[in-house]
Amino acid sequence: MSNTLTPEHSRQLAQEIKTWGRQLGFAQVGITDIDLKEHGERLQAWLAKNYHGEMAYMADHGDMRYRPEKLHPETYRIITLRMDYMAPEVQTIRVLNNPNQAYISRYALGRDYHKLMRKRITQLGKKIEQAIEGLNITPNMRAFVDSAPVLERGLAQKSGMGWIGKNAMLINPKAGSYFFLGELFTNLPLPIDEPYTDMNCGSCSACIPACPTGAIVDNHIVDGRKCISYLTIELKTAIPVELRSKMGNRIFGCDDCQLCCPWNKFTTPSQEPDFTPRHNLDTATLLELFAWDEKTFLNKTEGTPIRRAGHERWLRNIAVALGNGPYSQEVMQALNEKKDFPSELVQEHVAWAIEQQRKI
Repeated sequence: MSNTLTPEHSRQLAQEIKTWGRQLGFAQVGITDIDLKEHGERLQAWLAKNYHGEMAYMADHGDMRYRPEKLHPETYRIITLRMDYMAPEVQTIRVLNNPNQAYISRYALGRDYHKLMRKRITQLGKKIEQAIEGLNITPNMRAFVDSAPVLERGLAQKSGMGWIGKNAMLINPKAGSYFFLGELFTNLPLPIDEPYTDMNCGSCSACIPACPTGAIVDNHIVDGRKCISYLTIELKTAIPVELRSKMGNRIFGCDDCQLCCPWNKFTTPSQEPDFTPRHNLDTATLLELFAWDEKTFLNKTEGTPIRRAGHERWLRNIAVALGNGPYSQEVMQALNEKKDFPSELVQEHVAWAIEQQRKI
């Protein structure tokens, strides 16, 4: 028996990798090469228009984002993985239509996906190492989950997982877009999957007018500076006044461009218990969450993506949502209690919300 990784052995290993990936809870596994020239050119054009706003990390690292071999030397193939996150029976439209409730992007309601997925991908890497033990090849692998300069959607498209829609989300024809992506960089000479080339949005452009702030400025192009996910999570300074009234009750992220997408009728509820909503975050009212002090915020958001916003921006976002809601004495009282909060950022948005309430 040969002690090298023969083409036949590589094909068999690729199939085993996909089986192991599904056993680890991933809905789909693909394999692609490292040629991201086309996606790199699109990124450069996007950056040139300053659509990344304060997300300086999108422009950092030079060409490393579309040159995977620079991010992790010796990389020859990339294993891509998809994990569904939409928890069963979670309400979306009903919450959005109730201005007293807080809308949190559905991906952020449960446990932070970064550690969960990275652990599973690392386990997959160990299975691969065991499978090729004794062969004349030294495996060199590294797991990534939205935490390094990686063009995840481009890699997923190249590995056959779907197409990049008009809202710049990756859309899978059998699963929609409610899923996370992760990667395993490897030096193994694995056979690659056919890229997904059918861009099946067709004449549908439902996501473009559905965006509350008009952030989808062209097909597949989002001006990040207007995106509510950017405004509520990435932006560290004041939310532009002209965009506040358009944010409604969205306090952490936004799903509007996915909610209207017809392909999401194929969404498969996640079987991952860790993605079940915590602390009733899927049904909480704005006033409930606005009352959290920093200690409570840190306790309630431990292990969730929401922790990333921090307590100060959490209050900033909720103040805007309260200002967008119907007038009530309870809301005015809650806002007035925060008028002198020890943060100029919070004070500014509370003052704006109070003024909005007075106009009603």
